[in-house]
Amino acid sequence: MRFIKIALFFIATVSSFHLKMYAQNDKLFTVVIDAGHGGKDPGNRGNKYYEKKIVLNIALKTGAILEKEKGVNVVYTRKSDKYVTLNGRASVANKAKADLFVSIHCDAHNSNAYGAGTFVLGLHRNQDNFRISQKENAVIFLEDNYEQEYDGFDPNNPESVISLVLMQEDYLNQSIEAANYIQQSFVKNLKRKNRTVKQAGFLVLRNTYMPSVLVETGFLTNSKEGAYLNSKRGQTEISRAIAKAIMEYKSSLYGTLFTGLVMDTAPDKITSATSTNSSAAATAFRIQIAASTKKMALKPYNFKGLTDVSRIKTGSLYRYYYGSFSSYKSARKAISTLVKKGYKGAYIKAFEGNNEVSITHEMKSK
Repeated sequence: MRFIKIALFFIATVSSFHLKMYAQNDKLFTVVIDAGHGGKDPGNRGNKYYEKKIVLNIALKTGAILEKEKGVNVVYTRKSDKYVTLNGRASVANKAKADLFVSIHCDAHNSNAYGAGTFVLGLHRNQDNFRISQKENAVIFLEDNYEQEYDGFDPNNPESVISLVLMQEDYLNQSIEAANYIQQSFVKNLKRKNRTVKQAGFLVLRNTYMPSVLVETGFLTNSKEGAYLNSKRGQTEISRAIAKAIMEYKSSLYGTLFTGLVMDTAPDKITSATSTNSSAAATAFRIQIAASTKKMALKPYNFKGLTDVSRIKTGSLYRYYYGSFSSYKSARKAISTLVKKGYKGAYIKAFEGNNEVSITHEMKSK
């Protein structure tokens, strides 16, 4: 019961967060990069590598790329080999009022498993997902007062995870979105084996008041992949893939199209995504209300009574949209109705047919 009371308290205190976030395109987009483990916690030692060192390198490289981007503020949970508690990591993100929290890790397995995967907080649907979260959550045993600090949470008990899910309920839609961008970036840019977006009970994601993702960059226990993750080339490629995905996610929230990282795009090659007057007239505005790896029937009972719901599949992710509005302003008015129904993270996207386009200042004025 104590878990549930804490969860309900957190949910009550953050209900207006998303509306403020999506209404202000000129605010800094703050991303917290969390290098897992550190200090007395080495992480996994597959093939005698140190997970804590590898993920710190990736985190710092990812942050350095993002720091070059306009409108992005990067915060780190650690920038050196030091130990930070799981609650301490969440505290850094909350104090920064972050828009996104990304925790970076390397996986391990007693088989020759390989590939990259991304996770959001939720109930694990299979034993492998529970194993991964159990391994990452076990770090709390390094803390002297872990029973009090984590309210009796037991990493070895699947039932302990049920109460965690409520903590991130308001942010699940955006967490899945961000995770999908990262996962697709690994597959598209690096041709990594797709271990897909999954849900599992990661304690580090529990107390963050923003969309949160945990990234398993690969398996140190796989000799080939372990060597890649431990290499300068591998760490550079992975960090660029994560940075690209974060910028794509940011762009999707702000109604713009991602044209490439600043470090990759020469000024004379940047193309404008603005629409002409003729194409703008054919623009339709839809409100994204959910994202899922599962295909759901477009029935009112799946969407809190809403009837005008459409679905578009991108990669392995299904995005669900409410309505089709001829103007940005009319779509904005519908947001309040959706929030009352519980879709606090709903936001607007512009389409020409089924192709997403940037939302320009001209569109917003009509």
